[in-house]
Amino acid sequence: MDVMPLLLLVAGSAAVAAAARRTPAPAPLLLVAVGLVVSGIPGVPSYTLDPHIVLPLLLPPLLYTSASDSSYLSLRAQLRPVALLSVGYVLFATLVVGWAAYLIVPGLPLPAALVLGAVVAPPDAVAATAVARRAGLPSRITTILQGESLLNDATAITAYKVALGAAVGAGATWAGGIRDFLLASVGGVGIGLVLMAPLHWLRTHLTEPLLQNTLSLLIPFVAYGVAEQAHASGVLAVVVVALYLGHRAWEVDFATRLQEEAVWKMVAFVLESAVFALIGLQLPIVLKRLGEYEGAAAVGYAVAVFLVVVVARFVWVYPAAFLPRMLSARIREREENPTWRGAMVTAWAGMRGVVSLAIAFAIPPTMADGPRNLVLFLTFTTVIGTLVVQGVTLPPLIRLLRFPARDRQAETLAEANAQAQASRAADGRLDELLEDERNALPPPLADRLRTVLERRRNAVWERLGQVNPVTGESVDDTYRRLSREMISAERDVFVKLRDRRHIDDEMLRALLRRLDLEEAAAFREAG
Repeated sequence: MDVMPLLLLVAGSAAVAAAARRTPAPAPLLLVAVGLVVSGIPGVPSYTLDPHIVLPLLLPPLLYTSASDSSYLSLRAQLRPVALLSVGYVLFATLVVGWAAYLIVPGLPLPAALVLGAVVAPPDAVAATAVARRAGLPSRITTILQGESLLNDATAITAYKVALGAAVGAGATWAGGIRDFLLASVGGVGIGLVLMAPLHWLRTHLTEPLLQNTLSLLIPFVAYGVAEQAHASGVLAVVVVALYLGHRAWEVDFATRLQEEAVWKMVAFVLESAVFALIGLQLPIVLKRLGEYEGAAAVGYAVAVFLVVVVARFVWVYPAAFLPRMLSARIREREENPTWRGAMVTAWAGMRGVVSLAIAFAIPPTMADGPRNLVLFLTFTTVIGTLVVQGVTLPPLIRLLRFPARDRQAETLAEANAQAQASRAADGRLDELLEDERNALPPPLADRLRTVLERRRNAVWERLGQVNPVTGESVDDTYRRLSREMISAERDVFVKLRDRRHIDDEMLRALLRRLDLEEAAAFREAG
């Protein structure tokens, strides 16, 4: 196997994603654009999206990172709108887009059109949530978009299987499709519920951080694989497990949490960058397979399907946002009042992604070549169209709608109050422990514990204080900078002592690790 194309893909996509952080353009959009440009350069390797790699090997870790970073409590509070989007909208889009494609494209069989509808139905909110967070959307909208992206793939994949069965003459029925959907969804959730407690027990009882992190990397693949073997939804199994483990991450050893955070940030960055670059790189492959549907007619079909996809989301989102509240007093009492601005952003943030393309590439050869190639082409153009058109216009739309800015001062006050309550509990616990003769400490060490606690308690309040008129820094910023300077001076001495052979490399690594932990602690204390 030639590893150079893979290395070029990973290194190139990571470089583009890093460069995107210095530009106003969202990273997913820039990656897709660069992929489109690079795909036309002679000599560039062919990167075919293999569904046997994307779905079982790339989708589980991406879902796991997104779900474990999500708030279980926030998602539970928004479960109704999330379900309306991840289940109701996906099925609605499957039917509307499929029927429209059937009417628009001459000779396209209805089952093949419904396959197209199912393939392009699920938005990939990785790009949308990235834009939403960067633009400062309210947390409720971000939670809904993120929750939709975690759950809608399961609905779309099930709808795709039913439509594909009809397209290839496998005798699939809608009654059987509903049964399969219920089995997949209930089975996926059930397997996730069964796996989550034993996996969490393993995480909390393994004493070696390296083993704990190895388990963490395996968890999404275990959940996905077990569920798929049982013909259930691997997507839902991964999401359920990740939400539970993320909700109870505080029970895991601190060293494991620090390593997990660093490892999963790297994994998510590499995979997300490579995935969006792969989307753009599919252009030559898609055009080569277009076959009988080509030229101006194919472009017209692509524009029409794109418009139907965009309009269908608006047709669903606005009634789904306001009608249930109008019809139910219970919903009015329990849920926050939606706004037209929130519905507008939710409707416009319907960008499609790699899952749609992977499903399209998975269409078997038993489906007629003409419809199969056209479905792949229209999926590709819809993904590119939504990423480019909606991805470019979403940030200015968010700015134009002028959502209320987050109240940073109120958030800091809430954080300070929480820290004050925790510090009082820690102070009382320290007094209890020091009364026991077994915990006797020299007064300087006991005072040091209290000083650290006091510093942690005051750090949040200091963020509300005045800035230094000379440097423009807050007290908090100055503390962090001076702490780093002191640690840097110690680090330089340790290295010089190693170079002069007063200490060996093993001792140097131990001393540097201690400084690294102290620097990390100082950074976290200072916010």
